[in-house]
Amino acid sequence: MSSERFAEFSCKTNEKNNIKSVIAVVSGKGGVGKSLVASLLVVMMRRKGYEVGILDADITGPSIPKMFGINERARGTETEIYPVNTRNNIKMISINLLIEKVDSPVIWRGPIIANTVKQFWTDVIWEDLDYLFIDMPPGTGDVPLTIFQTIKLDGIIVVTTPQDLVSLIVKKAYNMAKSMDVPILGIVENMSYLNCPDCGKQINLFGESKIEDISKEMKIELLGKLPIDTDIAKLCDNGEIEKVNKDYLDEAVNYIENRFSNI
Repeated sequence: MSSERFAEFSCKTNEKNNIKSVIAVVSGKGGVGKSLVASLLVVMMRRKGYEVGILDADITGPSIPKMFGINERARGTETEIYPVNTRNNIKMISINLLIEKVDSPVIWRGPIIANTVKQFWTDVIWEDLDYLFIDMPPGTGDVPLTIFQTIKLDGIIVVTTPQDLVSLIVKKAYNMAKSMDVPILGIVENMSYLNCPDCGKQINLFGESKIEDISKEMKIELLGKLPIDTDIAKLCDNGEIEKVNKDYLDEAVNYIENRFSNI
């Protein structure tokens, strides 16, 4: 299946935007930490001085504003939507920035959800960005398909956890990207291990990781292993993810920076 088949669905972003690189953070299932990985990457890239934005495409389970401590609503006109800026000037859009009550469920059918995500690309005034990260909804259904068809992605990062079905989960996301000619930048394993706070011993809560073997088998870069870290969890709960200063994803950030340095 070639991406040419989907060319008719492709949409340009707003004419006021100049977005150099668009990277989607995906997984084959929910609950693996896509939002955490996407948020950490955007924070780290901003810390390096890049102009960055994050598009929360998980309409039914948005969590990005909470991690950044954003409570204000996005402004807009009939034709344009303006993203909200975080403390460190990361531009952000999420359905939680548009609805009156953030704890209200979004009970919409697939086509409406997909069209909302599409508007986040066509109607949001991102202006000049070096990197736009998209926090994708889980799976390979309507909304991920719409994003792959609508937005010209420069690459995806697959997030997994060290469980028995990880190989199958990775392959689902991998095959979807391949079928639409979207580059797979690499894999990040979340919840990879836990460092015992008393003895410092590394504990593999979900069993021994097989991510190295999977990355070699599929010829995908392993971009990092993110442990269960209570410090990060507390900062996310308090809306202070921009204060996280850990090196778990340094390799991923360096890879992205080198990959797109000439763009």
